[in-house]
Amino acid sequence: MKYIIVGAVAGGASTAARLRRLDEHAEIVIFEKGEYISYANCGLPYYIGDVIKDRNKLFVQTAASFNQRFNIDVRVMTEVTAIDPVKKTVTAFNQTTGKTYEEDYDKLVLSPGAEPLRPPLPGINSEGIFTLRNVKDTDYIKSYVQQKNIKKAVVIGAGFIGLEMAENFHDLGLHVTVIEMGNQILAPVDFPIAAIAQQHIRSKGVDLHLNTAVTGFNKIDHQIEVALNNGEVITADMVILSIGVRPDTRLAVQAGLKIGTARGIWVNEFLQTSNPDIYAVGDAIEFENPITGQSMITYLAGPANKQGRICANNIVLGNVQAYHGSINTAIVKVFDMTLGTAGTASKHLKAAGIKHIVSTTHNGSHAGYYPGSKQMAIQIAFAPDNGRLLSAQIAGFDGVDKRLDILSSYIKQNKTIYDLIEFEHAYAPPYSSAKDPVNMAGFVAENILLERLKIFYWNEIENIQANDLLIDVRRKDEYDAGKIADAINIPVDEIRKRLDEIPKGKNIFIYCEAGLRGYLAQRILRQNGFNNVVNLSGGYHTWKISTDEMSLSANKIPAIKVTNLQTAAV
Repeated sequence: MKYIIVGAVAGGASTAARLRRLDEHAEIVIFEKGEYISYANCGLPYYIGDVIKDRNKLFVQTAASFNQRFNIDVRVMTEVTAIDPVKKTVTAFNQTTGKTYEEDYDKLVLSPGAEPLRPPLPGINSEGIFTLRNVKDTDYIKSYVQQKNIKKAVVIGAGFIGLEMAENFHDLGLHVTVIEMGNQILAPVDFPIAAIAQQHIRSKGVDLHLNTAVTGFNKIDHQIEVALNNGEVITADMVILSIGVRPDTRLAVQAGLKIGTARGIWVNEFLQTSNPDIYAVGDAIEFENPITGQSMITYLAGPANKQGRICANNIVLGNVQAYHGSINTAIVKVFDMTLGTAGTASKHLKAAGIKHIVSTTHNGSHAGYYPGSKQMAIQIAFAPDNGRLLSAQIAGFDGVDKRLDILSSYIKQNKTIYDLIEFEHAYAPPYSSAKDPVNMAGFVAENILLERLKIFYWNEIENIQANDLLIDVRRKDEYDAGKIADAINIPVDEIRKRLDEIPKGKNIFIYCEAGLRGYLAQRILRQNGFNNVVNLSGGYHTWKISTDEMSLSANKIPAIKVTNLQTAAV
């Protein structure tokens, strides 16, 4: 058998290595149009920022080492320009020799990846404007920063790569401006979680422009003028375009393969394209989202590597293993903070018409009495009927990754919030609390489902009417330091003695700092004949950060109507 793989790096290289492990005698050829076949894409920003100092550490395998270990014919700097599915051949162009030739195959694997978006804006091809996708881009950017004595950088796009570049430029001593067309950073997460990171970014001295689009560039001497749609012009020494990528489907289209509704290469559950002898993996393919059922593309290294292994199994063994899709688990370091997400954000669940409940909790990364505990915010979304977990998002400083991995695993397995309650973790004071933040998220969600806790959200405050009652149950010193307008202060520890101050006929809205004391106050009131009581999910902390960031981004999120004070399910 002869297998050809078009494109290496994550998906293609993992497919090739697995093919060899399964079939020692097959002929395997990899075509890679770039110079390198297996490198750490996700490490590129950190090499630019001198966090990774040795360039060689970026490379998992070289063409020579890959050939030596796996006996695979690796042809770098060679681009496949056409596929003939009838003849079962590919046309390849060797960029070094200029030679064009054909190569036949029994089975073909497409792993062309994605290409960065570069919109046709005036001046976009000026010197000093870069995209970051591969090692060549990385070398060019790093050299430019060093040789041109760069002082100011503009990063366009506040996705994962954009934020990593902003941090690494900042750590090199550059003044950094981030421009994002949306009303928040990190589109895969919901606004309240993004808002936490936005405050942290601003605290580092980075200029963050949200709801702002770039209209063009003008190179004047050694500087670039970046024109914005609000009329402002920002001057920079260099610009990074990080506004997204699109799947490279050119070969698939030329070969007549089916393109899906998400504009990626269509594959079945076995990663087989519409042609049974051609498979595809990585950033260019689309598949069904396990949560929404909608077709999607994911640009993540983890899924691409897993797809490579599954694809090879199916090629050699005959479609024996189904790929069950990706829930888009992702994590990013944002200066001192960590943000993570898994599953489908509330805003995207809403757009897909999927009913769900959102709950936000704030807990310490480990036992509060052990030094160094840091607060983390966990937001989960779950089904209102059976409590199935649909998404999890975390913002914090320590221990975010391990909680995200746990929640991601539960989401992928269709587990419920009741499974979070029973989650058994390794506990010692330096690592967690007796009730881990994952458990706490489950406890609160269970209370909501069982209607022991009724909640409202930070963007529903404006729905409170003049004849309703808003009670701050924090201590008086906390209340005096900052409160929501029109709130009265009755600390939770005093509420039993002051029940006569609270009219029973009113709708009562309660909040504390993070939600726990509000829950306790609600339980007290409801068991004393106060029926219409709701507690602010995530507390004053979530409300304050979210509303502050909304003011800065000058874009108001529509409020969700509170109907009969029932648990809000959006």
